[in-house]
Amino acid sequence: MIDIRALREDPTGVKAALARRGVEESEVDAVIAADVAHRALLSRAEALRAEVKTLSRVVGEAMRAGDSARAEELRARSRSLGEAERAAASDADEEWEKVHQGLLYLPNIPADDVPAGDSDADNVEIRRWWPGQASGAAEPVRSADQMVPHWEIGEALQLLDMERGARLSGSMFPLYRGAGARLVRALTAFALDRHTPTYEEIRPPTVVLTETMVSTGHLPKFADDAYHLERDDLWAIPTAEVPLTSMHRGEILEESVLPLRFTAATACYRREAGSAGRDTRGLLRVHEFDKVELFAYTTPEQALEAQADILRRAESLLQELGLYYRVMDLCTGDLGGPSARTFDLEVYSPGVDKWLEVSSTSWYRDYQARRAQVRYRPSGGGPPQLVHTVNGSALAWPRIWAALVESGRQRDGAVLLPECLAPYVGGELLLEAP
Repeated sequence: MIDIRALREDPTGVKAALARRGVEESEVDAVIAADVAHRALLSRAEALRAEVKTLSRVVGEAMRAGDSARAEELRARSRSLGEAERAAASDADEEWEKVHQGLLYLPNIPADDVPAGDSDADNVEIRRWWPGQASGAAEPVRSADQMVPHWEIGEALQLLDMERGARLSGSMFPLYRGAGARLVRALTAFALDRHTPTYEEIRPPTVVLTETMVSTGHLPKFADDAYHLERDDLWAIPTAEVPLTSMHRGEILEESVLPLRFTAATACYRREAGSAGRDTRGLLRVHEFDKVELFAYTTPEQALEAQADILRRAESLLQELGLYYRVMDLCTGDLGGPSARTFDLEVYSPGVDKWLEVSSTSWYRDYQARRAQVRYRPSGGGPPQLVHTVNGSALAWPRIWAALVESGRQRDGAVLLPECLAPYVGGELLLEAP
């Protein structure tokens, strides 16, 4: 969440910054008003508490002086003030809850250099990469062999069975089989080998507590997009970012250990609320998928380089896989709620003739750390400070899988995988019909 002190010290600046994200002034004003009321009620409760304390001393003096009537009068006054103090404290708690809830729903303040815009149509393309680009090769044009969507290729080669996946779990739950399943496993091993040991490998739980989801900003605002196990009040993670953000929740780290870098391969679960009829064929949008995540706790000064490192790693994987991609700078209207700055990688998938997002690399400033209360002790002294958090996918596999089988389709219908995957598929790079 954003710092309440920013709202107190520069309300106009915060409202202007959040207006770039489409936040109405009234939403911010409601938090400010609740904060003003909370502080006023706290002051009243403290004043009443001090008056009760003073009366207690005067009651003692009256009793010692033998003036019991005066003492009883003062006791009655003290009881009345005590009730008023408790009422003010209770009202202050109610106003603070309004402040807290309001802050949980407000998005992060965008970085100054985030492009302005209302939707993904306003995202800014930074660059493209394709095989042979450095040696002067022309930008790829899809061939007739590649103009087949991955779900048709997957069915023909018995790599993907969406129908049986739906029979087991409902629509948008894929079932990979044979070499198709091995390809998912190979991609995960390939990515982890590239990220470790620089990033410590973690295998976190894939169901988490409510406060773990709150720490990343997924709750309460985006509850409709998550799977909730109501019986145990646990949530299926939408990304490994969720448990990684809370690994050091409530702790104070030493600055000397930062940046702390983690990578995790997990299944991810998303309800995709509101996606009906939109890119729901094949693997374009699914409820369950495997992903390798990169994450870092940093000081404020380390954050941008940490974000750049994750982006470089994700791009490097795409280049090894030989996939045609572009880098997008997300505009204010498409920025995720907790993010201050995000770069997306989009791969071109020739069979569906679409650019598919396969990675988002985001810098959150201290927005998540404030929720999770992850701080560090500056090596030069001074009070503990909130860390910054950075994360990104490197990579999410369903759309990579789709782009690989479409881009690698041969004239006879077989699929040729990139050479970098040979050690992970037993050298069997040509996928043919059984």
